Order: sequence, then structure tokens, then C-alpha cells
Amino acid sequence: MKTLITTFTSSVMFAAALSIAPMTLAAEADKTLRLAYDADPVTLDIHEQLSGGILQLSHMVFDPLLRWTQDIDFEPRLAESWERVDDNTMRFKLREGVSFHSGNTLTSADVLFTFERLKVSPDFKAIFEPFTELKIIDDYTFELITSEPYPLVLNAMTYLFPLDKEFYSGQDDKGNDKATITKHGNSFASRNVSGTGPYTVTSRQQGVRTVFDRFPGYWDTQSPGNVGKIVMTPIKENNTRVSALLSGGVDFIAPVPPTDLDRIRRDANSQLVTMSGTRIILFHLDQQRFEPFRDVRVRQAIAYAVNQEGIVARIMKDFATPAAQLSPEGYQGYNPDLKPRFDVDKAKALMKEAGYEDGFTITMMAPNNRYVNDDKIAQAVAAMLAQINIKVDLKTLPKAQYWPEFDARAADMMMIGWHSDTEDSANFFEFLTMCPDTETGRGQYNAGNYCNEEIDALVTRANVETDPDTRTAMLQDIERRLHDDAAFVPLHWQDLAWAARKNVQIEPILNVMNFPYLGDLVIE
Repeated sequence: MKTLITTFTSSVMFAAALSIAPMTLAAEADKTLRLAYDADPVTLDIHEQLSGGILQLSHMVFDPLLRWTQDIDFEPRLAESWERVDDNTMRFKLREGVSFHSGNTLTSADVLFTFERLKVSPDFKAIFEPFTELKIIDDYTFELITSEPYPLVLNAMTYLFPLDKEFYSGQDDKGNDKATITKHGNSFASRNVSGTGPYTVTSRQQGVRTVFDRFPGYWDTQSPGNVGKIVMTPIKENNTRVSALLSGGVDFIAPVPPTDLDRIRRDANSQLVTMSGTRIILFHLDQQRFEPFRDVRVRQAIAYAVNQEGIVARIMKDFATPAAQLSPEGYQGYNPDLKPRFDVDKAKALMKEAGYEDGFTITMMAPNNRYVNDDKIAQAVAAMLAQINIKVDLKTLPKAQYWPEFDARAADMMMIGWHSDTEDSANFFEFLTMCPDTETGRGQYNAGNYCNEEIDALVTRANVETDPDTRTAMLQDIERRLHDDAAFVPLHWQDLAWAARKNVQIEPILNVMNFPYLGDLVIE
């Protein structure tokens, strides 16, 4: 995997210094892209849920202050430059002349409005917790202030997509605040959108079809993109999605199931792009719902009973990397000493030692259209647990129905996949293993309700440590502690695969974050 950059320099950073390749003006955007994902976004409110689907939508309809490049560097977008003022302050200069889809002009007031909304979003506030203030200097200049030196300022800014303050302010026709964030609800922001991005949403039928039209007032006139319309159709079934591409029914699909990689490679009219992934797939063990999970020996027994390498070989067709921790290789926290620990005899011995030799029954939930082969993986894990007398009542659900159940912690074991939002190890811990705290947003996706205050304190110290070697040692220690405590059941890091018709130039717009920059897509 690539080495990921998670630190920044204290010198002035301007757009010219980032070596952006020059682009010619885009040809008239008159092409149509027929796009098929395995599922569509569950909402139009980009602050309602922190998920891959929502972030893909964000890059279509909005623009971030800066975004990741293919080699994991920073590229200016709505922020055209930035500089460090002092240890706790970073100053940003906004691009001038940027219009929202509503016709309103982007200013620092919109950035402040967005920042304040992110600070109260249940899903995003943990990312923005280190920031104490966003101070407006003028219409196009603002400063981000932290209480202590923070090594991931620029990383976090890739998740600030300015909202249209005027559009989202006031009340809707029912008297409700337009800016309200409603999880799995019917808010103004979940149904209406005004961004600065390359596309507007012109038609949407949840779970059926969404149509995006090129925004004629898009600020980035240097983009090579020539796609004027995108028709996004969710196709849950892997075979159906692949067949739609091979028959010419759609132009671009994701994800590509491991079983169909060779099928696409053999097709003369199709192209396949693959990439080593950094999204961890895991199961949480809910210690509040199910008392035996509070015993570390039971958690360790389950970790020993699960054969990660077998799942990767048989279900993922080797298109994944077996995992024993959260951090993939290349992240600061990756601990090379941690390896998958499949050992059924050891698992049985631990169950006996804990007093559960005869086992017990648990409930398990997983999505069936969110991660590659997610339902098959869940079935395999259930079968593996049967070897140590754990009977599993498994229920799989489409993504749109799964997330409310996940948020409600509706089963004893629940599947989650996570790509670090900041391309840094600490993000995994903040969302997946820290003690759940609704005030700070920490542990927002910790469906195991796992809580170790000593480990949390170490994460907090790592988040303000600016010496790379010291921080690496701290993060690796956290991974070892979580492993020894069997805080969760790691499965694998999911590799990435996309496929398209030969005339659709997808490779330049793809990245390890799996946020295709469709505004820059060229169809020959």
C-alpha cells in the first residue's frame, strides 16, 4: 500500500506550490454517464451520515476546501491558499467568484455556517472537535483555531464542504429550521441541496434513480470534465450490475465483486481499475446488550475463532488483505507485530475458561449491499462461531434499512466498514473504539459500546503530538492494546475495483478514498 501523508509543514502553503498540473478548458459538457453503484446515498444532507456514499455525493454536488490527490497529497479547491499563523492558528484564503447552485456567492460566512453545523453533527463533530473557533477576517479570509497544536488540520479540511448559508437558513414550509440535522428523518436538508459542485440534483427517487445535471455556473473552468448529465442507478446484485456494464446498459460501475474481475478483464469493450484499499471491515461485540461480551476471554475466543485468511481466500478471492488491527500498512499506527490469530482450539479453551464451554445464542446484523460480499462474510463468520458453540441468529438488510438498525445498536454483533476520514490511524479509534460520548461525537460508530479510558487518554495525547516518531509509537501501542483486549473482531482491508466502458476515462478520477471526482471525468 502507499505511504500515507498525515503531517503538514508550518511554512506557507500556496496553490502555486502544490504543483497542480495545468489543464485545458473543458470541451462542452454534452456527454451522459450511466452510473451504477451497489446503493445510492440515503440522504442529500451531507452532514447527516459519515459514510462513503455520502462523501461520494459530496464531491459531486459540493466542493471541499481542499481535496486529496491520487498520491495522498492536498490539492486546493475552494480554499486557494493557506498559511500557518502560529502553532494553533491556520489562515485560509477562499477562492473568489464561486457561485452556489442557488446563485448565491460563496463567502467566509458560508464556511462559518458550515463549520458550526459540523460541530453539532452527531457523525462529524468528532473530526472537528479539536477546532475551537473559526474566525472570519474578511469575506474571503478566515482562520481556524485549535486549543493545542494539532497535526491534522489540513486532513480535516478535506471534509469541510461549504454549505449555502442563505439557502439553508430560515424555516421550511412546515415551520421547521432548514439547518436541522435529522438522522434518518425527513428534514429540509435531506430533500433539498445547494452546493458549489459540478452537478445539481435534478431528479431523485430513493433507491431507484438519481439524475445529476452539470451546473452551468461551475467555478472550475479548467476542469477537463465533459459529462453534462449523470444518471445514477443503484443495482444491489453483483451479477446484475456487472452484466449491465458488459451488455452496454451502463457505462461505469462500482464496486466490482472479486468473482467478476476476470470476466471484465476478458471483455474487449470494458476496462478494470483496481487499487489496494484501506477500508477495514470488522464486527463489533456489544458489551451493553450481551453480558458475556464483557469478559475479555469471550471476546478473545471469538477473535481466535474467526479465520480472516480463509474469508479473504474463499469469499474475497484474495481481493482483500487479512487484518489483525485497524490501521493498514502505510498508516502511522500500523503495528507489524500484529497478525491474524485463527486458532479454534485456543478459542474453545478460552470459552471453557470463561465458563461458556456449552456456548450461547447471539444476534448478528450486517448489510447486504454496502461492502463487497458483506452478507456472505457475515454468514461465514456465523458458521465459524458455531465451532465454539455460539449459535448466531443472523439478519442482513439493505444499506438504507441497516443504518438505522446500526445506530440503534439492534444486535449483539454488528458489521461496520471504515475508511479513515483523515487518512490517519487516530480517526479509526475516535469513531470505532473510544468510549461513546454524544457530546463530543467520540465513539459515534462504536457499536460494541467498548470503553477503555486508559486507551482513550492515549488517543487524546496522540492527537496533539506533533513529533512523528513519538506519535507513531503511541498509535502502534494503541493498536496492540486494542488487539490484546479483543475490542472488536477485525476481518480484512477491502481492496477497491471499478469498471467502465473503454471510452470512459475513469483512471484519472479514482483514488484510494473511493471518492471518484466525477466532475473531471472525460468520455471519449
